[in-house]
Amino acid sequence: MVVLRGLRRRWNAYKYRFVPWLAFNVRRQRRTLRYVPESSQDKIIPDEDVLETLLKVFTALFVNDFGRQVPALSLLPAVRRRYAQLRSDELQPDAGSSRSCQSRQALLGPEEVLFRTLGFSVTRDRSSLLSAGTGVFVSKGFVPKGAVVAMYPGTVYRKHEPIFFQSLGNPFIFRCIDGILIDGNDKGLSRSVYRSCSWRDQLGPFQMSDVSWLTAAPQNPLAVGQYVNNCSYGRKDRLQPHNNLL
Repeated sequence: MVVLRGLRRRWNAYKYRFVPWLAFNVRRQRRTLRYVPESSQDKIIPDEDVLETLLKVFTALFVNDFGRQVPALSLLPAVRRRYAQLRSDELQPDAGSSRSCQSRQALLGPEEVLFRTLGFSVTRDRSSLLSAGTGVFVSKGFVPKGAVVAMYPGTVYRKHEPIFFQSLGNPFIFRCIDGILIDGNDKGLSRSVYRSCSWRDQLGPFQMSDVSWLTAAPQNPLAVGQYVNNCSYGRKDRLQPHNNLL
């Protein structure tokens, strides 16, 4: 009986990620779907604010890693001149301080770049709560209300695309309100599918997508959204209200 109860608990927690179960029950359980007459009414943050934040972070990451981008920028002289100017402005010392200039010239880690750009940094780590798994934490700084704190990376599946085998035992399937599915699993079959798509879209030596989120050291510090713990009626104790991003 103990084993059966354990299996039932796991199934109740996982079934909402199991695509065949969703397809079979979506019409019978309409109450599980939120009704939003227009997508604009379901936005917590305006698209303009999200875009502004992402451009700010990605520009800072690019400028910080400018030295390694030279081969790619050699094919785009106009873009190279623009970022070269940004790099020049970034390296200007404050009040003639040589130490300030030297510190800016040093290559920073992605989390430090995020902190200097937005005033906070986030990281994924093991929760201090028993059996709570991995979560996302504010490791430095302060997050203001309404700020963009994470992205949900992964393979995007439209309604007609198969995802049966990828969904087996996969708790990282994120279903958007418009029916789009995002597989944010960085292990197993899901990992292989994402890498395959990345290699397919690659142009020569230039990658068209970020694969570093599949590793323990993502180059995009915001690409940790799939590890944000979700609130559930059965396990509300998994949430840490002080520093866990909800």
